[in-house]
Amino acid sequence: MLKFVKQNLENIDGIEVYPILSLLLFFSFFVGLFFWVYTYSKPSLQKLESLPFVEE
Repeated sequence: MLKFVKQNLENIDGIEVYPILSLLLFFSFFVGLFFWVYTYSKPSLQKLESLPFVEE
């Protein structure tokens, strides 16, 4: 089964681009997430920290 899939994928022109694009998308998502968390404001984080303990 794997040999059949591999042979079919080798016959598609331009298929080698998709693994590279998926890796770049995966990497850029986590880099963006890191910068978003790193630059998040301290007062907003403190408000979110105390949220489970606030009674309405």
